Amino acid sequence: MKHTLEHKSLTCVCISDTHGLHAELPVLPEGDVLIHAGDCLGNGSVRSLESFAEWFESQPHKHKILVAGNHDLALQNHPELIPKLLPTTHYLQDNGVEIEGVKFWGSPWTPRFHSGAFMLDRGWALEERWSLIPDDTDVLVTHGPPHLSGDMAIDDTLRVNVGCECLLRRTRDLPLQVHVFGHIHEGYGLYQRGAQRLINACSCTEYYEPTNHAVVFTLDTMNRSGNLFSTGSRPRQPPYSFG
Repeated sequence: MKHTLEHKSLTCVCISDTHGLHAELPVLPEGDVLIHAGDCLGNGSVRSLESFAEWFESQPHKHKILVAGNHDLALQNHPELIPKLLPTTHYLQDNGVEIEGVKFWGSPWTPRFHSGAFMLDRGWALEERWSLIPDDTDVLVTHGPPHLSGDMAIDDTLRVNVGCECLLRRTRDLPLQVHVFGHIHEGYGLYQRGAQRLINACSCTEYYEPTNHAVVFTLDTMNRSGNLFSTGSRPRQPPYSFG
């Protein structure tokens, strides 16, 4: 699916991990594209999907992109509902969309941890999914983070980088402009790896409080240069901004 180039810049508003608490989010900034990087649902039910879809579809952004997360059981079990409930949303599950000349690709998979939707064992199963990412992708949206960027899970005694090593191997040599993800609430913030900008856009804190602000980035659609910033207070985990 391709949309005609209309202007020179494209502003994207990024959220993730709203967990059914979308109505409690801070007011979303204006922009051209609203990106949700998964875990839009709380209990994973069809009813929660209906509530989220009504809210998401009502947002004023011209384009909307959604990938699923491990809590989004209704999206996995009832894919027939997606075009009915989200008719104007680009739902990406190992596929892409080109908007105003910018190429987006989305994928919901995360390494298996307990039970949940869209989970695969580490290794070849995930490598197979990541191999589908086109080499010319500008903006990648996955639910889970790559290894070592926004992926540190923290409890009382441990700090562990739990991101996907296979995703890191696939993306580190791609000419991505931005990689948007969520999943690990503690990792909310902005990161950089070489020329790539990475966003952990989790809207909920590790305590499931929907208080994290959306992250906004703007791309020049002609040369793909851009800037990136958080709309609220600076994220807690460095690096905080890009030079």
